[in-house]
Amino acid sequence: MTSRRPFKWPALLTESGRGIAFGGDYNPDQWPDDVVADDIRLMKQAHVNTVALAIFSWDRIEPIEGAFTFDWLDGVIDQLGRAGIAVDLSSATAAAPMWLYESHPEVLPVDRYGHVVNPGSRQSWRPTSPVFRQYALRLCRELAEHYRDNPTVTAWHVGNEYGWNNRYDYSDDALREFRRWCERRYGTIDALNAAWGTAFWSQHVNGFDEVLLPRHMGGDSMVNPAQQLDFERFGNDMLLDFYKAERDAITSICPDKPCTTNFMVSTDQCCMDYAQWADEVDFVSNDHYFHEGESHLDELACSDALMASLAHGDPWYVMEHSTSAVQWKPWNARKRHGELMRDSLAHVALGADAINFFQWRQSTSGAEAFHSAMLPHAGEDSKLYRGVTELGEALETLSDAGVQGTCLRRADTAILFDATCEWATRCETLPSMRLSHWHDVRDWYRAFLDAGARADVIPLAYDWSGYGYRTIVLPTLIALSDADVRRIADFARSGGRVVVGYATGLIDERFHVGLGGYPGAGNGLLRELLGIRSEEFNILGSDDGSGDGTSEGEPAAITLSNGMTTRLWQNDVTSTAQDTTVLAAYAGAAAAEWELDGTPAVTRHPYGDGEGIYIGCDLDRHDLARLLGERGFGAASGATVDAAAANPRVIHTIRESEDGAVRFDFYLNRAKEALQVPGIEGEPIIAHRCAALEAPESSGTVAYTLDRNAILVTRTVSRG
Repeated sequence: MTSRRPFKWPALLTESGRGIAFGGDYNPDQWPDDVVADDIRLMKQAHVNTVALAIFSWDRIEPIEGAFTFDWLDGVIDQLGRAGIAVDLSSATAAAPMWLYESHPEVLPVDRYGHVVNPGSRQSWRPTSPVFRQYALRLCRELAEHYRDNPTVTAWHVGNEYGWNNRYDYSDDALREFRRWCERRYGTIDALNAAWGTAFWSQHVNGFDEVLLPRHMGGDSMVNPAQQLDFERFGNDMLLDFYKAERDAITSICPDKPCTTNFMVSTDQCCMDYAQWADEVDFVSNDHYFHEGESHLDELACSDALMASLAHGDPWYVMEHSTSAVQWKPWNARKRHGELMRDSLAHVALGADAINFFQWRQSTSGAEAFHSAMLPHAGEDSKLYRGVTELGEALETLSDAGVQGTCLRRADTAILFDATCEWATRCETLPSMRLSHWHDVRDWYRAFLDAGARADVIPLAYDWSGYGYRTIVLPTLIALSDADVRRIADFARSGGRVVVGYATGLIDERFHVGLGGYPGAGNGLLRELLGIRSEEFNILGSDDGSGDGTSEGEPAAITLSNGMTTRLWQNDVTSTAQDTTVLAAYAGAAAAEWELDGTPAVTRHPYGDGEGIYIGCDLDRHDLARLLGERGFGAASGATVDAAAANPRVIHTIRESEDGAVRFDFYLNRAKEALQVPGIEGEPIIAHRCAALEAPESSGTVAYTLDRNAILVTRTVSRG
């Protein structure tokens, strides 16, 4: 693992410099100058204490090449500072001015078909362009020099959502840098040929100058999967390198002000290897937009669980989320009553000490005019603005109560996530194109909630074995190196429980398939841990490409002997170790049709002082939750933090002071209907859409009713 930058949190302009940060992106350059005073009045009324400024303002800062104008920005920052509102100042490089593209069209990205990506949106530039880098770093240095001593600017917002529009670039600049990247990674051309398996389809290269990008090859031609996986890594590394160049240009001038960049972690987008990126920021921040539908809160909690791990136990920053609907999805659902507060405090419940939105004032023109904001088109006399003000008051209450700086208590279980595995499951040469590692992480996370437990989500690359977890779950971790497998086996040998999913460990980090049977990762060590060996995959699905799980004359699903159902992928386990216990097998007519009747589907195998549990087929989250209950997870196992959290319709987290003297319990209702939660301890700090049913019992606990979208926060101070 690489070394991390020391944690530095941006100060507020409060007397102590502390408090939960609250605000959002502020774009005064979209408005007449006289609007700023009214904005600040309304910000103060809403308890806003920080804004992210100048994210897309390059053309206003440098309207003509080399002519920098800071007067307008100075005036805005001065007014904000006098109002006690801190500024997270952007490097402003996310969207370049049109004059730069006109002067230097060679900075524009190229898609896999050879088409130039035209300007007019965000990030219409190549991360590998030396010309663009020269202009961007000059802007960074000019900003840093100008604001290095400005007390209102307390942090730097470097770039914005790296990779949103230029994650994949197939330009000649990218080709040049990809060849250099490959040479650094492999050292010799023989090592690259071995890693990419170039003996297949006559792809041998004689030197790094023959290495190509995986551009469009015509028709439905399949890309070499090892080459494609390295191109994914390269794109991540090039953008990370660009971020570090911007950061270093700023910190060489402003070393005392912390830097961050906003990640994009939700279970519908996680395009970078943020386990690497987290080491390069002074504090971790994220943009999260809710997933509409019944998974809304669960998806938020799953994404936040990964963010909490990326922060290594330190507080993290919500840089953007939405007050209500966005405008960039096919279905732009608004938030229901209570969800603005509930979602925001849910982030706090998972370790966030900053709650910010895109954006402060809703735009009247441009691509995001219908994206909700803190101050909507309807103005201050609106439900949204009143909700924002209510949220600001709640965050001040939590700040005064001492929540800021407390640590999220870890769960007993870690679900492992890996960016390489997510990239690999997108490959079009796998047995099924319907795999998704990140979605499987989400389904397992929700299954633990359904079982009355909570799991953490942690990168595979981290030292999860040293965090005291009793169980690790490997959902579709398709690519595992030999070193990864040894760590996993050592965890089980030392007493841990390892739960391995159906598409885990099929290839190594080079996209090479292990031999001797499945899962082949680790030269058979993963099979040894699990006590099983599979020979083939049985894939269900349509033959017309619809992906609806049906095919004329073929079974659409297979039942297990315990009543569970698999609909996509079944491993044909042909042998088991003598001490392997079969917990469920394929059974019934559909299983017989596919010659799987009686074949092991779910197994348990002792290994050292621990055990390996193998889930040899896909199961939906309800079946996973049932399996977890049967295997001793959830309320019956004591895996939850206390009895009050055992209700599977409640998400319960704990944040506590470093010495353990002060603890904050957060309870969130997952259900659509009201529910009663008994046994709640502590002084109520926030009771949003909930109420105590009775006076405290002799035990000191209270039962509460939690309405839909409720959140309850209590504080307990240890005596003595």
